Amino acid sequence: MQGSVIFDPLLPWPVLAGAGAFLLALLAYAVWRGLSGWWLRGLAGVVLFAALANPSLQQENRSPLTDIVLLIVDETASDGIADRPAQLAEAIDGLTARITARPNTDLKILSLQDAEGDGGTLLMTRLAEAMAEEPRARLAGAILLTDGQVHDLQSAPDMPAPLHALLTGRATDWDRRLIVQNAPAFAILGEELILTLQIEDQGQVPAELGRQATLKIAIDGGEPEEYAVPVGVPLDLPITLPHGGMNVIQFTVPTAEGELTDRNNSAVVQINAVRDRLRVLLVSGEPHPGERTWRNLLKSDSSVDLVHFTILRPPEKQDGIPVNELSLIAFPTRELFMDKIDEFDLIIFDRYRLRGILPALYLENVRQYAENGGAVLIAAGPDFASADSLYRSPLGQAVPAAPTGRVIEEGFRPQISDIGQRHPVTEGLEAFANEGEDGPEWGRWLRLIETRATSGATVMTDEAEAPLLVLDHVGEGRIALLASDQAWLWNRGYEGGGPQLELLRRLAHWMMKEPELEEEALMASAEGQSMTITRRTLSEGARDVEITGPDGAVTVLPMEEVSPGRFVTEFDGPEIGLYRLREGEQEAVIALGPSAPREFEETIATSDKLAEPVSATRGGILSLEDGLPDIRLVGEGRPAAGRGWIGLTPRNAYVTADVSIRPFLPAWLMLLLAASLSIAAWLREGRR
Repeated sequence: MQGSVIFDPLLPWPVLAGAGAFLLALLAYAVWRGLSGWWLRGLAGVVLFAALANPSLQQENRSPLTDIVLLIVDETASDGIADRPAQLAEAIDGLTARITARPNTDLKILSLQDAEGDGGTLLMTRLAEAMAEEPRARLAGAILLTDGQVHDLQSAPDMPAPLHALLTGRATDWDRRLIVQNAPAFAILGEELILTLQIEDQGQVPAELGRQATLKIAIDGGEPEEYAVPVGVPLDLPITLPHGGMNVIQFTVPTAEGELTDRNNSAVVQINAVRDRLRVLLVSGEPHPGERTWRNLLKSDSSVDLVHFTILRPPEKQDGIPVNELSLIAFPTRELFMDKIDEFDLIIFDRYRLRGILPALYLENVRQYAENGGAVLIAAGPDFASADSLYRSPLGQAVPAAPTGRVIEEGFRPQISDIGQRHPVTEGLEAFANEGEDGPEWGRWLRLIETRATSGATVMTDEAEAPLLVLDHVGEGRIALLASDQAWLWNRGYEGGGPQLELLRRLAHWMMKEPELEEEALMASAEGQSMTITRRTLSEGARDVEITGPDGAVTVLPMEEVSPGRFVTEFDGPEIGLYRLREGEQEAVIALGPSAPREFEETIATSDKLAEPVSATRGGILSLEDGLPDIRLVGEGRPAAGRGWIGLTPRNAYVTADVSIRPFLPAWLMLLLAASLSIAAWLREGRR
């Protein structure tokens, strides 16, 4: 029970104040007149004034509430290394026993996990959320079990009680980490780029460790190369990306004996390599309607550097016109096919035939160019079936189809073959077809050079399944044969036309070895911790992908065929890091999460970051390595930590169960008192 006196005046306080002033004036006058009962008159006035103020006695029936202590346990990744989990478990048991043994005290234990994405340790946010769930008046203190590596100090709440931090870790802890300071997301294929790396040591580094470390570099999961590099010094590393598309580069520093963790000894950088310019050589054997189509297609792309020659005056043409009167450019055969042939990414022969302009040696160079990684496209016309055919030159050894000598001069509709349904160059081209009487169809072509496929993949045919488009790998390069010069009819919209632009664009990109158009490929894309794995193949049969995680764990997943030659599956990576994928002979790598997780950027326990919010409450930061501190009670505003102890502030919170109010004195008694004092004053003065 708790009692107190309250006032509920019968008149407003200003009126009572005026009455009090008038009473004082009367008393002063009585004193000045020398009245002997002035003090009795004053007491009577005080009684009347108190009666008007209406004092009452208020009594509350209170139920005491327990004090609340918050214990927040940092279970993020950085507190899961070395023996820190054991330190946390031991501290939780010890603090639970000591705090719950105290009377009138409740302990609330909460855990903190890694923030979504790469947010790090949001310890202050977790503390603010915990405080919002509890009455502020009952909070006697909060204890943080952590390594001190906090990433949201700006969210520290206003504490009404002491805040303490008990640090995990050891004084002898040390760690080595690899930092990628500069890594572009895109780079030009074939051009050198500079990555900036640094190997950094933290904590109590052993003196015998030295100031050099071994750096291993692997691209796309290949065999790593090793280099000796200095520690603590930024390193500019020049790298030339080996292929277009996504290149996954992994940097690794071997784990040294005694360091806290190897999770920050690796960094993964993903760089997309793009071509700066596509250099194309187009050689047209003679003017024809399709020549303009090729030129317009290649010139429409601003990233294409086109060199185009059309042979207008072959050597056998003799019309008597002096050479110095011709406005023609001599064909620079030696410069193009001997000196600068390797500078081109693609060479196109459009209706070219042997006329003695290109000697056999030059065409042999073209074949070697293809075998060494170049790309050659032959758009055949009637000349391909003649004795002057390119097939009868040294280049013919690489051509994937042999002419039969027959030219079919009648209309046909191009068809996609069975293997073409699976090949990325022609896969899904039906979506560009026009609606005809018998369903989707393309416009007809009017000429086909009859050939017999000898190698490669025939992805398009005529209605009689004669080869129309044949693709093949030659050494490290690629070659394609289009057995018709009528593709331009699609561009002109003849009988509805067809997807000429899309077909030729895909064809050019396949010959440039763009990763998204590889016929045998294993690819993966990631969104957060979830990856989508795609296997493209020309063969048939069920597919299973083998996934090796950063920890070495192997998972085998079946893949579902979603379209001809395309198999897909989904996988949620349990942790951040580099994953290796294997299906048959195809391999790929993909990195989930950031290249260097924030939780492992700084792993040494520290008191620096929590010093400000802890000192603001007069709390303390102690190390668990020195033992568990004692628990004491301290007054509000007093120092709440010392050597080997931390303090909690009793809050003495309560809830009021019942309230009773009664007058301090009955009204009749107050009136009687005032009257008695007034009569006593009168009698005293009258007697005198």
